[in-house]
Amino acid sequence: MKNLWNDNEAAKCQNEVLALRVYSSRLLGEETNLVLHGGGNTSVKMNTTNLFGETETLLYVKGSGWDLATIEAAGFAPVKLEVLKKMAQLSQLSDSEMVRVQRSAMTDPNAPNPSVEAILHAIIPFKYVEHTHADSVVTITNTEMGEKRIRQIYGNRVLIVPYVMPGFILAKKIDEMTQGIDWTALDGIILMNHGLFTFSDDAKSSYERMIQLVTDAENYLQAQGATIMISSVESKEDLLMLASIRQKVCETKGAAMIAIKDTASESVHFANRSDVASIATRGPLTPDHVIRTKAIPVILGENPTKDIANYAQAYCEYFERNTDGHLQQLNPTPCWAVLPGLGLISFARSVKEANIISDIKDHTIQAIQVAEKLGGWKALPENDIFDMEYWELEQAKLGKSHSALPLQGKIALVTGAASGIGRACVEALINQGAAVAALDLNPAITTLFNQQEILGLVCDMTVDESIQKAVENTIRHFGGLDILVSNAGTFPGSETIAEMNPQTWDSSIAINLTSHQRLLQTCIPYLAVGMDAAVIMIASKNVPAPGPGASAYSVAKAGQTQLARVAALELGTIGIRVNMIHPNAVFDTGIWSDEVLEKRAKHYGKSVEEYKTNNLLRTEVSSKNVAALVCAMAGPIFAKTTGAQVPLDGGNERVI
Repeated sequence: MKNLWNDNEAAKCQNEVLALRVYSSRLLGEETNLVLHGGGNTSVKMNTTNLFGETETLLYVKGSGWDLATIEAAGFAPVKLEVLKKMAQLSQLSDSEMVRVQRSAMTDPNAPNPSVEAILHAIIPFKYVEHTHADSVVTITNTEMGEKRIRQIYGNRVLIVPYVMPGFILAKKIDEMTQGIDWTALDGIILMNHGLFTFSDDAKSSYERMIQLVTDAENYLQAQGATIMISSVESKEDLLMLASIRQKVCETKGAAMIAIKDTASESVHFANRSDVASIATRGPLTPDHVIRTKAIPVILGENPTKDIANYAQAYCEYFERNTDGHLQQLNPTPCWAVLPGLGLISFARSVKEANIISDIKDHTIQAIQVAEKLGGWKALPENDIFDMEYWELEQAKLGKSHSALPLQGKIALVTGAASGIGRACVEALINQGAAVAALDLNPAITTLFNQQEILGLVCDMTVDESIQKAVENTIRHFGGLDILVSNAGTFPGSETIAEMNPQTWDSSIAINLTSHQRLLQTCIPYLAVGMDAAVIMIASKNVPAPGPGASAYSVAKAGQTQLARVAALELGTIGIRVNMIHPNAVFDTGIWSDEVLEKRAKHYGKSVEEYKTNNLLRTEVSSKNVAALVCAMAGPIFAKTTGAQVPLDGGNERVI
């Protein structure tokens, strides 16, 4: 474990205690083998002067919802130390009451809730306290002779605490174990199956003790030969199977999910182990992870659909075995899957959450295999894991209203996404909770959107191979497809039929018609296993009301509309909705250059502004208006509608 402390960087804190606490906390947070995604916590004790001129000691402890890797001063909750110490002397205290009292003892009502470990931080008699879930230490504790091995490594330098629930119970246990103890003889505290604490009156010493204890554990693993050698392993690829697995998980969840596929050599190697069904289902690396990953993954075989159903049934039985009759069962859907030959899959309602689950399972499978080299992976008993999963504080959250975004977890593909209507659709879909593959011929599409929920792909819609590759990359990246927004198009200059350049006609047909057919054809197998799949064709007002000089465009768009109508007839029986939007005069798009706009306005004897609002409502139609209708068509409002053609033109007399 590398010591990242830098005296020059620390000196920049100018001996400001909280700034130094932020600095050293971030050093811990940036090392994923110590903490993951909000795990771990740190604190510092400070004397302050209150409003009445009285001196009081506060514990600044990491607040709930903050990540050590990015924490700032505002992420630490200031709590009166004496109140926390008094709480430790109580004979019993519920977790919800603990949270209430801790909150009432804060000196800043706008600060986040203090960590559930605040009482424990308070009773450790040192200024600085660190707490991590270091992989190496927790891995060793999750073995048959875990406590014996810990003692071999550290001797009497650490206090070894048998596993108990975090929060008040843990603080009470350590308070009892340390009565009359010489704290200065300890380098730290090892919490079996949980993590470790270090402490000191000096920020650097407290941090370096953590690094040293973890290094000692890593050195022990190395000396025992408990390391894993992974050779390059190729995975089989079956994208339709991946999409079908996602569909079953979504159906079990009762909501759309993202499915992140992991085919790294380490993951495929683990999935291909002959004993994977045994070792992967013994429990999590640390009980803290169960909140995000559940206790175990689903092991998929030749019949993934049946395996997922069996997992859900087994979860319900697990709940019934352990509930006290007053708990609310969580959703029985697996959070990650092991698929021999393919690798691992993480499921969540967003890409961000799926990536967090993926990170946790990466550390978990590493720990499992290392522990196997030490005589066998042994997680906590089922009832302890259940108690953490159904912790009082977690159950309380279920009673709160959490309204999901309309398209949360949906996966969309949008063409012509670099500008105009396409770009507006990408942004609107993301704002409604979807993950989006954004396709465009413009190479800038790969960097245009700096969001993990958006995959920018270069695609030439007139090349079948390019379409095929883009669709496959979408499935590979997000796990499936629910929404297709077929938008890519071009608006050729005005040419009469008599004067038509053959290239103008051929280009318009290729982009405005044929490309839509090729894309739809490629997407249908994946949409068929999507969640409430919807296709939205962006057509044109020129379909019901063509104008002179626009035959190349109007005919292609009419063909696209007819394609969509037939698709609605053919795909309705497999649950795919197909609807059309006929926008008109959407001038904030790439096809409406200033030159084209001026030419069209002149043709109708109007100024540009008059031409822009040349409709019954005297309003301008924007790309965002089209995107809003796209989202409506993709969502529950249009759940019972297919084959519809909806004008979006402010009211056009010729159309009406």
